[in-house]
Order: sequence, then structure tokens, then C-alpha cells
Amino acid sequence: MKRRIVTLLIAVTLTSSLAVWGNGGIVHLPLTGSINPVSKDLVLRVIAQAEESQASLLVIELNTPGGLGESMRDIVMAELASAVPIVVFVGPAGARAASAGVLITLAADVAIMAPGTNIGAAHPVDLMGGGQDQDETMAEKMTNDAVAFAKSIAEERGRNVEWAEAAVRESSSLTASEALAEGVIDLVVADFDELLERLDGYTLPDGRVLQTAGLPVKEVKPSLRERLLGYLADPNIVYILFILGLYGLIYEFFHPGIGFGLAAGGICLVLAFLGLQILPVNVVGVVLVLFGVVLMVLDAFTPTNGILTTGGVVSLLVGSFTLFNIHNRAIGLSWSTILLTVGTMTALFVFIISKGLLIQRRQPVTGKSGMIGAIGNARSDLDPDGKVFIKGEYWEARSLEGRIHAGDPVIVERLEGRTLLVHRKR
Repeated sequence: MKRRIVTLLIAVTLTSSLAVWGNGGIVHLPLTGSINPVSKDLVLRVIAQAEESQASLLVIELNTPGGLGESMRDIVMAELASAVPIVVFVGPAGARAASAGVLITLAADVAIMAPGTNIGAAHPVDLMGGGQDQDETMAEKMTNDAVAFAKSIAEERGRNVEWAEAAVRESSSLTASEALAEGVIDLVVADFDELLERLDGYTLPDGRVLQTAGLPVKEVKPSLRERLLGYLADPNIVYILFILGLYGLIYEFFHPGIGFGLAAGGICLVLAFLGLQILPVNVVGVVLVLFGVVLMVLDAFTPTNGILTTGGVVSLLVGSFTLFNIHNRAIGLSWSTILLTVGTMTALFVFIISKGLLIQRRQPVTGKSGMIGAIGNARSDLDPDGKVFIKGEYWEARSLEGRIHAGDPVIVERLEGRTLLVHRKR
């Protein structure tokens, strides 16, 4: 009898331990901004740490306009392979899961949204990072590939397959309540505290039961390196650093000495190159930007009257608009950033060139050529030779119109060696 009781207790204990998943705490990861290699590495690191610590649950609080397709695929694959149950919570109110965020949400074990949030618009061009110049055949291939990927995720997690296809083909979007009614998500909660309350005792499709009551919550924050690289994953910041770095080195080249341009420009370029390694870059765009900068600099030292600057502005604009292979303007290089940066550079060089043209048109004020047209006084009678006082100095002079009396005003017509040829000023 005792043996049966012990056996029954062991069976109950084993069943309970298998049904309730983990007791190692809850990991909370806020994930905001674009989906890029930096955010991908952060998510994969946190998933690995959650598995290593045998966490009960990983909650990814998501707010993203979308991102790069390859980074999104890596995150989705890590979600599907994770031994720790993953909850994606689109929140707080006002947040969104757009483009790549749609598939990250669909791939979660539990998909939750807050009121006032939205999900959708997973266009294939945005997902795969393509450009505007794709032909119809390539666009169709990308669409079919993205649809198949979205449908496979929805099928794996038991979500609305039809809407997953519509989100890709038709850029369909849903509010939180609509997503719940359509079977896209599992719950709608107001905040993180309600999320934990609703998930306590929640049964996953594979039979695991989540336990959240009384468990400690650990919020994961990006490391200093991840925060720095996160800033450099913004094309607008990388673009500005790239331009500032180039002009800093140019300034140092033409004004050597103190080294400020070299130090500032070098730092900006190093940071820009770090960002260029993270983001998808078009080499042609980089070449056009460099060519445009070179043309504008050359125009400051050659008499082309602004022709090279005009060509440089055109090259700089074309190169800027094609610099990054990111079609989605929500996460790509902003037009306002391009126009403001190029406009500032153009105004600077127009100012420099205009000053240069004015200097070229002015009469020389130094040297022998600077004496032509200068006005002074005769300090002795010029008959025809004598002395004059011009520009604070005494000069040997010769009259070109007969005798000039001492004290009469004179004007220089030309020079012969170190002798000024003058005539009386009338």
C-alpha cells in the first residue's frame, strides 16, 4: 500500500513538473526602434541567456516600424527554436509592430497587444530590403517568398494564415481588438502587470503551462556597446557623421597645424564606417557622395565660377538618395536630412566661392602692382625726377607731365623698376 502511495506521489510530482514550465524567473526585454543586426544580436543574446538560466518566460515588449529582412529572419528562427516560452507584447499604447515586427509577433508562443496599438503592413520590399528599381519578376518572387515565410510562421503557431498573407500582399493592418478577433494574437492587455496576471496558468498549444505568480522579473538593458551600435544603426546619424568626417579631413588638409579637423573628422569617419558595416550600403552611392565632395572642394580653388559646385551638388544628392539599400522611409535615410545637409554644404561653398571671385576682381593692394592708382603727395619738386610720399613710404618718382611742385597731390600711373611714374591728381 505504501509503495503504491509513493509511486502515485512521484507520478503526480513528475506530471506537475512537466506541465508547469520553469521557475527561474521572468526576463523582460524592451525592443524599440528598427530591426537591424544590432537589435538582432541583442535578442539572440537574451534568448540564449534565458535558456541558460532556465527562465520561466521571456517577454519581448515590441515597438518597431520594421527593419531588415535578414535580421528579422534570424530573430524568428531563434523564437521558433527557443526552449524558453517567448511572449511578444506590442506595447505600450501607441506602439506598433509594422513590417518585420509582424513576423516577429506571429512567431511568438504568445502574441499580445495593448489597446491603442496596431500590427501589419509587412510589405515584401520592406522585409527583404529591396529598392525601387526592381522589375516585376523580381518583385513577384520576393512577394511569394515573403508570403510563404509568413504563412509558415502562422501555421506553426496556429494563427490566422489568411491574414498573414494579406499583411504581406496587401499591406493589411489591424488594431489590437481587430487582431484578437481575427485570431492574429492571443490576448489584449493594458500593461505589463496585467500581462503577467493573465499569463499565470496559461496553457500553450504544446501543453506547457506558464507560471508567473510570485516570480522575479529581470529587465534586460542593452550593453554600452549595443547602445552605441544601436545609434549607429540609424542611417541619418551615419550619413551626417560620414559627411562631417569628410569635410573635417578636407579642412585639416588645407589648414594644417592645430589638428582639430583631423581629430574630429577622423572620429566621425570611424563611427560612420562602423555604421556602414551594420547597414546595407550601395557602393555606387558612396562613390557618388565622395565624387560630389571632391568637385565642391575643387571649385573653391579653381576658377570655374561655380560649375564644379553645381556638379558636386547633383552628385552629392544622387549619391545620398542611393547610399543605403533601405526602401522603407520609416527606417531609412530621411529626405529632410539629405536636403538639410546638402543645402548647408552648398551654402558654405557658394559663400567661399563668391568671396574668392570678389577677391579676384579687386585691385591689388600689396606689392608693385598694388601701387598702380595709388595717391600721394610730392615731397620735392618733380622736374621731372623727385620724391613722393605714398602709402606711408618715400618713393623715387618721375613726372609724366612736366614740373610738379612739392605738396601737389599725385597719382601713380605705372612703375619702371623702383621708380614711380606719376602725374598730377586733378
